[in-house]
Order: sequence, then C-alpha cells, then structure tokens
Amino acid sequence: ALRAGLPLTDEGLTPELFVRAAERHGFSARILKRKLTRIDNLLLPAVLILSGKKACILLEIDRKEDRLRIVETETGTGEHWVDRAELEQRYLGYAIFVRSQYRFDQRTPDVFKVKTSNWFWGTLGKSWRIYRDVLLASFLVNLFALASPLFVMNVYDRVVPNNAFETLWVLSIGVAIVFGFDLLMRALRGYFIDLAGKKAEILLSAEIFERVLGLKMSHKPASAGAFASNLREFDSVREFITSATITTLIDLPFAALFLLVIWFIGGPIALVPGIGIPIVLLYSLFIQPALKRSIENTFRMSAQRNATLIESLIGLEAVKTLGAEGQMQQKWENSVAHISKWAIRSRLISSSAMHVAIAVQHFVTVGIVVYGVYLVSDGLLSLGGLIACVILSGRALTPMGQVASLASRYNQAKAALQALGGVMALPQERPPESQFVNRPILRGGIEFKNVSFTYPGQNTPALNNVSFRIRPNEKVAIIGRIGSGKSTIEKLIIGLHEPDAGSMLIDGVDI
Repeated sequence: ALRAGLPLTDEGLTPELFVRAAERHGFSARILKRKLTRIDNLLLPAVLILSGKKACILLEIDRKEDRLRIVETETGTGEHWVDRAELEQRYLGYAIFVRSQYRFDQRTPDVFKVKTSNWFWGTLGKSWRIYRDVLLASFLVNLFALASPLFVMNVYDRVVPNNAFETLWVLSIGVAIVFGFDLLMRALRGYFIDLAGKKAEILLSAEIFERVLGLKMSHKPASAGAFASNLREFDSVREFITSATITTLIDLPFAALFLLVIWFIGGPIALVPGIGIPIVLLYSLFIQPALKRSIENTFRMSAQRNATLIESLIGLEAVKTLGAEGQMQQKWENSVAHISKWAIRSRLISSSAMHVAIAVQHFVTVGIVVYGVYLVSDGLLSLGGLIACVILSGRALTPMGQVASLASRYNQAKAALQALGGVMALPQERPPESQFVNRPILRGGIEFKNVSFTYPGQNTPALNNVSFRIRPNEKVAIIGRIGSGKSTIEKLIIGLHEPDAGSMLIDGVDI
C-alpha cells in the first residue's frame, strides 16, 4: 500500500520515492546531507542511505560508547548496535528525516476554517526562495537600465560643451561595467525563472497524472478525448510560468521607477508618459471581457475537437460498421472551423492592444520632444535631459506594450487551471483523509451480503441483492450468460467500484 501508484523503477523504492510515499501517508520527510556526528537523538528515527543501494533505520546514538543502534531490514538481524566508524564506511552522507503530521478525524469540528494549500500555488510556493532572488535580480536590472539615459545626459550636458574627453572615458568605462553586470543579472534571472518553472512543471505534472490514475471509476469522465484535451492544456500553464511571461510581469511595476526619474530630471515633462501609461492599461482592461470569452470558446472547441478525434480512433471499427464516417467528418470540420474563428478573434483583440501601445508610445515620444523644447528654451531642462527623458519614457512604456499578450496568456492559463482544478477535485480511490486497515496476510475469504450495484449513467442494476460466501482456499466458478454480472463481481472485489447497497467482506473485514 505504501508503494501503490508510485513510479517504481528496477531499483525499487528510491530515496525520492520514499519521501513521496511518506508525504502521501501523513508524514513530512526530507533528504538532508548530514554527518553522523551531527545527527541529534531528538531527530530519530531516521533512514540512513548506505552504499550498494541499501539503507538502514537509525534508532539511537550512544556518544559515550561511540556506537549506533540500527535496524537493517535486508539482513533480518533486527535491532543491533554497530560502531560509528564501521557504519561510516558504508554511509553515503545522506539521511531521510521523517516526522508525523497530526491529522484530525471527522469527529473534531472545524471551528476555524483552515485554508489548505492550493495544488497549483502551493507547488509554486515551494520555489519562493528562487522567486525572491528573481525579484532582486529584476530590481538590479531595472536599476541598471538607468545607466544609459544618464550616460547620454551627462555626455551632452557636460562632456560635449567642455570637450572633457577624460570624463567621457570615465563615464564610458563606468557604463560598460554596468552593462556587464546587467548582462549577468539578466542571464541569472532567466536561469532562475526557468529553474523554478522546471521544478514546478515536474511536480505539477506528476501530481496531476497521479490524480488521474487514482480516480474513482464511478467518476470516470464520459469523454476520454475531452478529458485528455483538458490535461493537455497544462501546456498553457507551463508557458505562463516561463521566463518571458514572468519577466514581463515583474517589470511592469518598475515603470513607476522610470516615471520618478523622469520627474527628477525634467519635472512636469513626466506628465506626458504619466498620461500615456494609463491609456494603454485602460484599453487592455477594456478588451479583457471579449478576450476572455474568445479564449474560453477556443478552449471548449479544442476539447470537443480532440474528443471527436480520439473517440473516432478508439472506435474506428464501430464508426465504419455503422457508416458514421460522414457524421464524424462533419463534427470534425465544424469544430475546426469554430476554433479558427475564435482563434482569429483572439489574435485580433490581442494585436489591437499592441497597436494601441505602439501608437501611444509614438505620441508620448513626440509629446515629450515638443514639451521638452519649450522647457529647454525656458532654461528648465537641458538638451541631454530631454534626450534622457525620451529614452526613459520608452523604457517605461515597453512593458505596457506586452500587457495584452500577457493578459492573453493569463486567460489561457486561467481557463486551463479551471479545467485542471476540476480534475484535481475528482474523488480518489485513496483519499488522504482516509485510514486503511493493514492486512499483510490475506487468507482469501470473500463474502457478499445483499450487494446491489448500478453502473454510473445506467438505470438497470448490474447486481441486485447478491449474497454468497467463498471460504479461504476454496475454488469457485461463477458462470452465467452475458450481462449476468460476472465481471461486475470481479470489479467489486478488486475495488474498481463500490456497491450501492449491502456489504463486501474480505477475511471478515468490510471493504
């Protein structure tokens, strides 16, 4: 039962799978690199990873005698003491520390509603340290972006009028160093975002597929094709947490930093980009309902198209036998036509936001130049400051042009998350809050008491008040016509379905 559903290899239960098995059964487990001399008795018992793909359970450390009490299950020697020096020769330096997590049963009322961790955000939260470093790197990247306009401003205002070539080279070397650090920070930021995305993708895909395989047969989806399409939409979620999307999302708030610097350099000239940015954001918000509706319709039609494809392939013989090729072809072409229609509409809406952002950026540039000329003529702004303000306004508006595509990817990811959330909410054969009876030895006694069962979506019972008893080591043949319930009894015994009424006993235990 501990290893049920785990992706076991020829090596058996690996340390990583051990941690997953422990967490599935109410324990918290971690693999840590720890010397034997640094392990405290308060943390025991722990599992020590040994050479030769073996392990042992560490129960106690006697520091006075310099020995350890362990259990080696493979040797069958039970608990025994071993010298630390002897064990260190086989110890690989890694230990698995396990502690139990108390779980309330159904008798205790939930007075304070404890919010459980969301399957998606909880997984992303495991990489919060990486995202913290990403935020720090993004702050430095946007801070370094100030170097170029400030460099240009100082060259025009101080170097050119005074022919200060020494100052020019000092500024050039300084800005080159800043650009070098900027390149390094951008590379590190992209690497960390991809690292966090890869970790989240592996954990999420494993959890989703584990939930699919653990699904109760009574809640099996009616359409395998639509169900597979919903699972495939995980790609939209994966794309949303990639470096390009996260980078754009993080860079958006830093537009305020560039506006502040523009205000510091040019004063009221900051009002020009300050008006342009809300226009882009308001238009992006204005198109959201239509964009969301278009993406949701595309999502649903894609699921219907995949349902038609997969079910036609699975039942190809039946389709040909019934002469339903034309009907299936009509469904396929109708789905493809509607997908193309809604996809084009989504692209038009998204591209309109990008076009508006580009137009606003052009108008902002012209507005800054026109307004800046008057400020220069009044002596309130230098020529270098005007050029710096133009560069900074472009830097502030650049992320705004990607808001529409970001919103499009967000709506796609949101629709996919809603579909996947429905999958994750389906009842499981082995729910985590359930307690199971441990029966290492089964004698094989089977007893049905007034068992009735009806398949989901059917009106006629497959079994109605069936009662029988099979004793241990007894050989019994169940015979009958097709549809009499022979296979249904087998499915109930192995746990694929649960009876609607009555009880099933294995060795006297009601399952």
